[in-house]
Amino acid sequence: MKQRVAILLLVLGALLGFAAPVLADAAQAGGDVHIGQTLGDRDLTVIIRRVAEVPGPVHVDVVTHAGSPPGEITLTARAAGAPSSAAKVVLGAVPGFHSGVVHVDRPGPWELAIDEATIPFVVPAIVPSPWENATYGGFIAAGVLLLVALLFAVSGKPVLALVPTAGMVAAAAVAVTAALLAPSIPPVAAPGTQLDPTYDNIMNPYQRTSIVDFSRPPVNLVPRMEGKDLVLSLTDGSTGRPVDDLLVHDSAFIHLVVVSPSGNLRHLHPVRTAPGEYRARLRDPEQGTHAIAAEIARRGGGVQLLRSSVDVSGAASVVPNDGKADVATEIREAGRPSTITARFGERNLQPWLGMLGHMIVVGPVTDGPVSAPIWAHVHSMIPPTPGMPDQPDESVAAYGPDVPFTYSFPLPGRYLVWIQVERDYSIVTVPAVVDVPGAKEVSAK
Repeated sequence: MKQRVAILLLVLGALLGFAAPVLADAAQAGGDVHIGQTLGDRDLTVIIRRVAEVPGPVHVDVVTHAGSPPGEITLTARAAGAPSSAAKVVLGAVPGFHSGVVHVDRPGPWELAIDEATIPFVVPAIVPSPWENATYGGFIAAGVLLLVALLFAVSGKPVLALVPTAGMVAAAAVAVTAALLAPSIPPVAAPGTQLDPTYDNIMNPYQRTSIVDFSRPPVNLVPRMEGKDLVLSLTDGSTGRPVDDLLVHDSAFIHLVVVSPSGNLRHLHPVRTAPGEYRARLRDPEQGTHAIAAEIARRGGGVQLLRSSVDVSGAASVVPNDGKADVATEIREAGRPSTITARFGERNLQPWLGMLGHMIVVGPVTDGPVSAPIWAHVHSMIPPTPGMPDQPDESVAAYGPDVPFTYSFPLPGRYLVWIQVERDYSIVTVPAVVDVPGAKEVSAK
């Protein structure tokens, strides 16, 4: 009897030794956050690097683009009840990366202020998942019970050893089951993506505080001009309160498209200056009525496209979009996928806002962009390249020369198209006009 119990314990001990919890799902510690910011006369990309430990430093890269004036900005990290941390960053005349370091002393919702702009971000906590706890807890319990069973076995009480042996088997089964099932269990949503981030739900993201629908109603957009600044007021369509729950969507809180009366495009990324208030500088604005469209992603509300117009009483100057590229088109009838390819000649393009290229579509135009029924923001994805990072930043200039886009124009007619890429830290905007035939026009040919 003693020999049988000893053999059983040895086999189970070997099982515990080989069944290491290598498949346990580790808690997500977050990643780098890239955010486009039109801060005064500067077009910046702010990169908040992943926080490795808390308390600890937060490394912030500020990427300037061609035409951005030199100067000094102040980075300030602050949170409710926490001491603030500030750092100066000197922006040189040469575009590129400029670094600063601030410090955080706790996980939770934080805010990075860049002069008058504020960027909400989350410092995540390293929280083990329930199945990770079950895996490690099960193996620890099995190990303790194994020692108890061995003590009973060697002390001449093999019958009593069967009780901890059975418990050891059950604990090992729980641990192995949790380890094997962990990869197939969907990960918990990152803090701040579904629920408004608080210290409590960041410290325990696996605890559901409510089972209600977290969706949010559509947003109301009211634009106005203050000097050269275009100010956007965002309010909740249900309560009328300021909307302060925008998520970073394609590396920006707001993708603002402004089309002038003469058909020139500005692609801006307004900065948050107060809850529900964003602003962007219109440098050398053209006089007249400008059509605007703001693409946002609201927490629980999905992606929304808000449209409006604003009257600008500036000078009668025109800032043309004069980027150069060979544009090849394969335009099919309305409702079928068409292909537009911009060829820039050299393989030196940089990612911008996480994409190889952006294409803005407005049309069909009859009385101007303000009355155009279709507005679209189309992407050309970064192709996977051996030796390159999966999510390259603007320091990588190794893409192109062709930038393809696929889009199904829903209505026949004439469309205004702008293709945007980044080269040498300069945003190149290439305008084009596309005529989309209807199904009858194609069949008649």
